[in-house]
Amino acid sequence: MERASALLRPRPLAAAAVLAALVLYYALHDLLPRPTLLGAFLLVSLGLVPAVFSLVWLALPLRASRGTLALAVAFALLAVVWSRAGLEFPASFAKFAAAAFLAWWFLSYFEDLSWAVLIAGMIAVVDSLSVWRGPTRHIVTEQPQVFGALSFPFPVPGGGSFDLGLPDVLFFSLFLGATARWGLRLGWTWLAMVASFAATMALALWVDPFGIGGLPALPGISLGFLLPNADLLWRHLRRVGLRGSVSAVPEAGAPEEDAERGERGADAEHDEEAEPPQVARRPAPVLDREPQRPEDERHGDDPPAADDDAEAEEERRDRDDHSG
Repeated sequence: MERASALLRPRPLAAAAVLAALVLYYALHDLLPRPTLLGAFLLVSLGLVPAVFSLVWLALPLRASRGTLALAVAFALLAVVWSRAGLEFPASFAKFAAAAFLAWWFLSYFEDLSWAVLIAGMIAVVDSLSVWRGPTRHIVTEQPQVFGALSFPFPVPGGGSFDLGLPDVLFFSLFLGATARWGLRLGWTWLAMVASFAATMALALWVDPFGIGGLPALPGISLGFLLPNADLLWRHLRRVGLRGSVSAVPEAGAPEEDAERGERGADAEHDEEAEPPQVARRPAPVLDREPQRPEDERHGDDPPAADDDAEAEEERRDRDDHSG
């Protein structure tokens, strides 16, 4: 009963509906009339790309499961089997799933959001250089079969397709998973990264600055992750930086709570070093001594020695008188 109820939840139902529609399109797209270049661009950028990458959003709850690596390996093996059997489109979806689960397995080792920010900055530069003068350019121009094996196709009716590299799928899934994990703006991030694909395709079609009929997609994906969350990322990085520096020199008047706590802790340590703690000492007990009595009691019980001498002298005089 629990499994049946889980399958009837909105997210699995939505994923099943989207996947069924995509399978139907991929199976019958050759039967549809061929669109113009602009029509093909709009079909892919406004229809296929959002539909395909909505599967990543709908599958986000699986990113926290322990079997992400096993699922990635299983889908990769399934992609190889289906590809050798001539089932290219099922194999493409298996590769897509393998890249997404591999990204979430990789994300599970991230200790802080700053790791994702660092990777977003690095891959934008690396991917641009690779497409401009590096191995990606060589694969696209000299070994198109290798690029086809390492990409996901968005087919167009009448023939042809827009192809997206599997690393692009991997980093899209990684950044969306990081957005969900650290509570960033999930909807806006997904929308910005999907829109970056449309912008990249438009530039590749009508500008083509590298002359290979394609552009690196990772710079746009990185911007799609960073820009909608810029204020939240800056706040987080600043808070992490303050935590790291507060033990050395606390920042005066820092507005963050962590900085204030660090300052209070540093002040307390300084006070402890400057003034050793005062320990209250109890008086040691006095042994083998008589308790002190009030002054008046001491005079009444023990008269002074001078009074005793005067009385003795008077008694001696009385005895002398009587004897005389």
